[in-house]
Amino acid sequence: MRIVDQNEMQEIEKVTFSEYKLTEATIIENVGSILAHKIEKQVLKEVSDFSLVFLIGRGNNGADGLALARYLTNAGYNVRAFVLAEDGKTSSEMKRQMEIAELFGVKVSPLEKVETLNSYFYQNMSKHIIVDAILGTGARLPLSDFLYDVINSINENSSYTISIDLPTGVDTNTGNVIGNAVKADLVYSIGFPKVGCYISNGAEYTGSLININVGFPQVLEDQGNKYLTTEDDVIETAAQRNRFADKKIFGHTLVLGGSHGLTGALVLASQSALKVGTGLVTGATWEPQYQEFISRLIPEVMTGYIPTDETKWDKVLSGLNRYDSIVIGPGLGVSARSRRAVHAILSHYQGPVVVDADAINVLNLNEDANLLQSRSGLTVLTPHYGEMARLVEKDREEVFKEPLKYLSEVVERTNATVILKGPCSFLGLPSGDTFFNYFPNSGMATGGVGDVLAGILGGLLAQDSNLRKNVSLYQKIVSIDKTILLGVLIHSRAGHFAAKELGERAMTATSIIDCLPTAFDEIENFKVK
Repeated sequence: MRIVDQNEMQEIEKVTFSEYKLTEATIIENVGSILAHKIEKQVLKEVSDFSLVFLIGRGNNGADGLALARYLTNAGYNVRAFVLAEDGKTSSEMKRQMEIAELFGVKVSPLEKVETLNSYFYQNMSKHIIVDAILGTGARLPLSDFLYDVINSINENSSYTISIDLPTGVDTNTGNVIGNAVKADLVYSIGFPKVGCYISNGAEYTGSLININVGFPQVLEDQGNKYLTTEDDVIETAAQRNRFADKKIFGHTLVLGGSHGLTGALVLASQSALKVGTGLVTGATWEPQYQEFISRLIPEVMTGYIPTDETKWDKVLSGLNRYDSIVIGPGLGVSARSRRAVHAILSHYQGPVVVDADAINVLNLNEDANLLQSRSGLTVLTPHYGEMARLVEKDREEVFKEPLKYLSEVVERTNATVILKGPCSFLGLPSGDTFFNYFPNSGMATGGVGDVLAGILGGLLAQDSNLRKNVSLYQKIVSIDKTILLGVLIHSRAGHFAAKELGERAMTATSIIDCLPTAFDEIENFKVK
């Protein structure tokens, strides 16, 4: 599913109205009708003794809101709408919807002072389901003092808040919030989800997000470079299992890491690589940690060690080509020796390498971009925000505010696939496309979860037979991209099932590994549907 910024949405609307001859009125009518049906089914049937309160702006977002209010009024619901009376131009469609709303008996009042809204909430003590239709994609921040106070009133008095397109106060392009924003429980995005709902502070204000198709031409879906990860992207890749294959067909992954006190990270990465169906997995740690490592490991994973004597590394490096993928970094440590080991792997091994955790921490974009750029094999970097900040030598807050900017920079300078991990993870591809993997889950904010993702990616890449076949470069790139998308999505969905089974507080990284079969089953069932 395509994700758009403000300029892209304006261009979509322009093309829709000029080339496909639809009108703004048609789209707004579709919004009202479709949203009324969905809100009845998804929200209103679950509650009783409630009032529906609409906060309406002067632009087309307000027109969408009034159309929805009209449909719900016509369906018999008690609706109250307040139109914000701040100075400003009222759109022609908003004027039209005001006239229609009056004819249909919608209770509409101007809102000139926030005290009027507060008084309404005080006098009506039922549950307030508030619909935020104040500002859409064309909003300009910062907010006025009046809007700031209105939003405070919404957030303080709402039992459940629905925002149309995106929460008022969230910047469409950056997700930044300056001062205040509506805290939505549910956002219905119109036509295409907006970037601001997923990045920076925007994700914290968005709640759940459901996109509704209101009639924009389907052909415009594929013309962007930002997409939401869905099961449709990975069902074909997930199904590529040959029942008559032997273990060699499903590849051999080498996982390198584990330093003093951190061998658990290597154990998690190795076991997750095995649990996604890899034929063979070898875990290797530093020589002094070898006994600690094997004492914690399941028997199905083969083992090895990295000699502390670096003069012996040539023998190790010469044997790397027997592996179909390598994961390096989980628990590796951040010593100068670790840095030399990462450089040696990236320089000598020409297959796919997943660079995770400490393997990222020992790199520096300014010093190591050429090394990464010059690799003939695939490189996957998997930083969280702190690791990304160290890599690009910026403050974490800067990366948090502009994640797509720094993601794009690292992808461009390294020619690597980069997964910036967070509640919404961003997958940047060398092709220029970016995928948003939006599955916020507080249970995944715990040690070892990133190590599990690294192992999943390494294991799936080892199984990607197109990397070993004599197929075109284009076919290999497409196959790689889908394999990595599958890894990111499966990791999130396994986390979802772990939280469902154990609760977000009690789940652990091992819980995610245990739920991988359920996540794969979900993909298969989605395929059947």
